[in-house]
Amino acid sequence: MHAAAHMPRNKGFPDALVAQALDDALAVGTDVPVLAISGLQGSGKSTLAAQVVALAQQRGLRAATLSIDDVYLTRAERQRLARHVHPLLLTRGPPGTHDLGLAHATLDAIAARAPVALPRFDKLADERMPAAQWPRLQEGVDLLVFEGWFLGTPAQAEGELDAPLNALEREADADGRWRRWCNQALAEHYPALWERCHRLWFLQPPDFAVVPRWRWQQEQNLQAAQPTRSSMSRAQLERFVQYYERVSRQALRTLPERADQVVVLDEQRRIVSAPGRARHEVALSPPRR
Repeated sequence: MHAAAHMPRNKGFPDALVAQALDDALAVGTDVPVLAISGLQGSGKSTLAAQVVALAQQRGLRAATLSIDDVYLTRAERQRLARHVHPLLLTRGPPGTHDLGLAHATLDAIAARAPVALPRFDKLADERMPAAQWPRLQEGVDLLVFEGWFLGTPAQAEGELDAPLNALEREADADGRWRRWCNQALAEHYPALWERCHRLWFLQPPDFAVVPRWRWQQEQNLQAAQPTRSSMSRAQLERFVQYYERVSRQALRTLPERADQVVVLDEQRRIVSAPGRARHEVALSPPRR
């Protein structure tokens, strides 16, 4: 067994890696750099984002996080898409279910160092939180850490959309309308958002097969922390991650070459390789959310 397997698993990412991510973002020379952390569900992107912000604050900098999950369309907006485009668009997550105008307006305010309220989405309620409850930044920030499960991912070629990828697509999108609509949204509307990210770090899992297991671990941890919350069964979760599978696999194919830095993880979320680190040198704790 590798020594890394015996290392403490309750401290998140190693301090040196967190420092490197922060230094990498600050080195771009932009007035308010945006560090994007991309990673499939359960890979630890929220953990790394929080650690980078904490380190920045320790250094006397003002820093904040924003997730692409916080700019989902409202439920009413997704209901309209479900009625007029495709029923699968009621489910948040895939390209086309985000309020990109809200994302750009938030980034505009941050770039201008203006006071801004950071959007927040309540996943249990499946609804955007009221704006009065959003955390408000009264002063400009020196760094924004933007995290999300498919940040930086490009659209697929049209021919790659023909064959259904999983049971969800076979049963609920047999004609391919949903996946083509999402792919067109990814091609036309998201690149402008990706371009606003000055540095892109990708947390790379070994393959998509680990995602349902990692996501199930998250669900169990959330249930333990909030016993009164409604939770998905394992079968429901397996179905849920199929909404994300196509774009997740596209991210796995493309982001290792597109990202500025790649942190490769194994099935246990141990770091296999990272910028400036030796193979199997460090271990990563499971993400906490």
